[in-house]
Amino acid sequence: MAKKAAVKKQKSIEETLWDSANKLRGTVESSEYKHVVLGLIFLKFASDKFQKRRQELIDDGKERFLDMVEFYAQDNVFYLTEESRWSYIIANAKQDDIALKIDTALYTVEKNNPSLKGALPDNYFSRLNMDVSKLAALLDTINNIDTLKDQQQDIVGRVYEYFLSKFAIAEGKGKGEFYTPKSIVNLIAELIEPYKGKIYDPACGSGGMFVQSMKFIDSHNGNKKDVSIYGQEYTATTYKLAKMNLAIRGIAANLGDVPADTFAKDQHPDLKADYIMANPPFNQKDWRAADELLDDPRWRGYEVPQTGNANYGWILNMVSKLSDNGVAGFILANGALSGGGTEYEIRKKLIENKLVEAILVLPQNMFYTTNISVTIWILNNNKKERQVKINDVEKTYRNREDEILFFDLRETGVPFEKKFIQFSTDNIENIAETLHTWQQDSGTYKNIPEFCYSATLEDVRKKDYSLVPSKYIEFVNRDENINFDDKMKSLQTEFAELLKEEAQSKTELLNVFKELGYEIEL
Repeated sequence: MAKKAAVKKQKSIEETLWDSANKLRGTVESSEYKHVVLGLIFLKFASDKFQKRRQELIDDGKERFLDMVEFYAQDNVFYLTEESRWSYIIANAKQDDIALKIDTALYTVEKNNPSLKGALPDNYFSRLNMDVSKLAALLDTINNIDTLKDQQQDIVGRVYEYFLSKFAIAEGKGKGEFYTPKSIVNLIAELIEPYKGKIYDPACGSGGMFVQSMKFIDSHNGNKKDVSIYGQEYTATTYKLAKMNLAIRGIAANLGDVPADTFAKDQHPDLKADYIMANPPFNQKDWRAADELLDDPRWRGYEVPQTGNANYGWILNMVSKLSDNGVAGFILANGALSGGGTEYEIRKKLIENKLVEAILVLPQNMFYTTNISVTIWILNNNKKERQVKINDVEKTYRNREDEILFFDLRETGVPFEKKFIQFSTDNIENIAETLHTWQQDSGTYKNIPEFCYSATLEDVRKKDYSLVPSKYIEFVNRDENINFDDKMKSLQTEFAELLKEEAQSKTELLNVFKELGYEIEL
């Protein structure tokens, strides 16, 4: 009987692209690798959108406008000159000077489209001295991707996220700040509901928080034109990634004129944001010298954050930028929940100022680059009773100024890529619904052992202003109500079965050897 042919698993576009890009290893340093791939994907997507718009103009009998930039810009499409189009790149893919041609294409796209200023790699491909055949193979792979095939699937966005996550794993550095796992960003968006107003991320990395904010608005039938984006990023290459990542999705953002340190050179000193989402570097050391930033207005009303750890510098930077009704959701290492010294004094004042809305401790192994335990903080500048209309839904918030909601999510989540954990859609819905129910109706909300607890400020004072959730959330002692006699009888039965099975196996084994003429004498 002929063996049934095994069904070969179809590779996803992301996997195919990753495998193809992997062949560049050896000629390109891994630290440079992502810029090659993502730069080319950007060029392909921009070209596909350009060709689509161009064909629309032809179909509408508007050939005379084919080379007028305005007719592309009005549809959020970048106008591309002949040498910056993908078709030109592919036509020359096997030429010795293909790297120079790619550089010229990227330079020309950026020069002709001001919103891309500072976003694209500059004279980059020529400097890498890549093997032409390997580069041509990668171009062929990308050429087979129809980036506009299914707008709902957001193919380019998927490729971007996949590659950013793969690079985060491959580079294995950065302690999580380079790429925030999608399910954590989803959770923060669902918790703070950034529907309308100014959204700010002081350590925006590749722009993932902004992308997820826009997806949140889309998925809840909001209007993306109701929000404006502000961010800042210190690392020059990541700043470029963020600008590309946002431009490729048509998201307008103000990331400051240049990459810059949020503490030393605040790019948005007068900003008052309605929503802040952030994943700043964990436990950043030496972020300021002892004599620097002592009179910075961002610490006004609080102690100056210590030099040895920037956690509370980030917190106060965000607090200073909250609007009157502003809400912040951000991630920090767990140490910030109970640190002493100036951290204690700042935390105490944040609590007494009634800013802390919720604390959620997350499972380990959620980040690609570190297994450190982290916490989501939710700060809210207005926890008073009020009615608001959010995305056409009336919400009646009760006064929560004297309460903080704690979550312990260490046992929540589902396995992801073998050794990682992520939140499922159901997990996210349950957590967000619990917070929103608590915010609006104390009668419906219930404390749940090992999951959530609504603490009063008096509870927190008694715990000396510790924000560690396990100090408040009820622990279930599952051994407490066990009947010793019943448990021992149950174990007795289990072991009896095991020993019987073992004896039977032993007998069968001895018989086998005896039948073979090699009897075993015990």
